Amino acid sequence: MKTRSFIKMAVVCASIFFAGCNRNERTENLMSKEEAQSSSKIDLASDDISSIIEDQFNNINSDSFSFKNGDVALSTCATITREPNFGTPLTPGTQVTKTIDFGTGCTLSNNNVVSGKIIITFTYQPTATSHTVNYSFVNFYHNNIKIEGDKSFTRTMTQATATSPSHPKVVMNMDLTATINGQSHHRVGTRTREIIEGYGTPNIFYDNVYSIIGNWTTTHPTGVVTSTITTPLQAKMSCLNQNKPLLVQGIITFTKNNNTATLDYGNGDCDNLAVYTVNGNSYNIVIGN
Repeated sequence: MKTRSFIKMAVVCASIFFAGCNRNERTENLMSKEEAQSSSKIDLASDDISSIIEDQFNNINSDSFSFKNGDVALSTCATITREPNFGTPLTPGTQVTKTIDFGTGCTLSNNNVVSGKIIITFTYQPTATSHTVNYSFVNFYHNNIKIEGDKSFTRTMTQATATSPSHPKVVMNMDLTATINGQSHHRVGTRTREIIEGYGTPNIFYDNVYSIIGNWTTTHPTGVVTSTITTPLQAKMSCLNQNKPLLVQGIITFTKNNNTATLDYGNGDCDNLAVYTVNGNSYNIVIGN
């Protein structure tokens, strides 16, 4: 009887053990809601960083951000310096360095809070159709997420067509580390950002709309996730007027251990919600502040 009871107990324990293993394996094979939340926060930081860098590259002689009707588009609390100093005439071939210092805390127009510095360097070539801009971070935080790494993007002017004027296309090479709640998330890949509306009004920033495509891998604490923009993302600068995140549309598909999930940014409305769908279940994800 003791032997039979022992065998039953062993079977029960084994069943519990393997059930636990299956649950752990299932968790490891799927991208969690928390990972999707972290991924969306990195996406948001990447898009804000792109906007900041592109604005400062486009306004090489400015110590502030773009204006529209007297309103600052991105920030009023950043200190921007340049080498050579502002006021010094630039000649082709000059190496330019701009430092955007957000201090200990600066609220952008989309309500995201940044601090620390972004430093961009490039060669002044006013007639070139392609430029490479290098950028780095010094104690930089985006909504309490620390962003680290030395990166670059290539800005190329497209050829004009019968339906589209020549306009810039920016390819961001990502190799950055985001530290969220003490956990490290390392992302490597590319994001291509192209203006699709508003380029014909260069003095108006708020009517700009960007299309974003790309793919990357992110090493989360629980594993590696591959992300592909399967429906182009859209970033609308007009959302700044509503203090909302810029990403408003498009779908990112995630793959982890041959399992897939999606993050849908919506139908173009300026809001701070996205819908994460995994294993047939959908969850609202809050992005930004």
